[in-house]
Amino acid sequence: MNTLKTHKRHSGTLDIPMTNDYLFKALLQENNIVLRGLLCSLLHLNDSDIKSTEITNSIILGEDFTDKTIMLDVNIVMNNNTQINLEMQVIDYGDWPERSLFYLSRIFSKGERGGLYKDITPVHQISIVNFTLFDDSPLFYATYKMLEQKNHNLYSDKLALSVLDLTKVNNATDEDKTYGIDEWARLFASKTWEDLHMLAQENSLFAEATKTVQQLTDDDTIREACFRRDEQLALEAYFKSTIAQQEAALKQKDSEIAEKDSTIAEMSAEIAKLKAMLESQ
Repeated sequence: MNTLKTHKRHSGTLDIPMTNDYLFKALLQENNIVLRGLLCSLLHLNDSDIKSTEITNSIILGEDFTDKTIMLDVNIVMNNNTQINLEMQVIDYGDWPERSLFYLSRIFSKGERGGLYKDITPVHQISIVNFTLFDDSPLFYATYKMLEQKNHNLYSDKLALSVLDLTKVNNATDEDKTYGIDEWARLFASKTWEDLHMLAQENSLFAEATKTVQQLTDDDTIREACFRRDEQLALEAYFKSTIAQQEAALKQKDSEIAEKDSTIAEMSAEIAKLKAMLESQ
């Protein structure tokens, strides 16, 4: 960890939520204990199973950035033989399955360069999202792998995707609770400092996380970076909403035009029928 200053205990609403992806990356980058604890929970491991962790796309905290110059996902090499991609995603663009597959494939494809295909290290993409991915299957924590459709034989153990839905913590299974995944979800979904302090009293890892978050958010440059990121996300959400409204309006107009065309066609047919009747008479 760096030498960020510790100040008095905070209270009230979190002006920078734990779902802020800049804060999320800063937390895991600054506190390896929290990073290891989160990985143990999500991957169903013991701490002794993790010999080393290295974030390969770390950032200079507080440095000026744009969407094109900074990646706020967290790429980790664990035990020198497994690549983990952690992503905090708040806005639902309707394409997360495709985006997560792209992230997974991008990392996996880099493993072959200069080596043999069979030696490519396993890649696990883990998404922490604030929305439900599949409405017909509202799972709290799900892991997807490549399986044969009939007998479900595993095609390869080198690719996996997991999704943690912060909005479905009440759907946590007994297994999820055994590994404390539901408690991590409550940590990331916290709205107030009191929520964090309460969780910190029950769990030493969360005490570490709360302490680091307080240190980070007391740093003016880091706070500014988090706020800029929130502004970017708000702007993206506005554009997404505006585009959706425009598409809905165009669809409605197309429907109205189609309905009018159908009415005109029916009237034309009726006129033609009447004309034929008059001519026959």
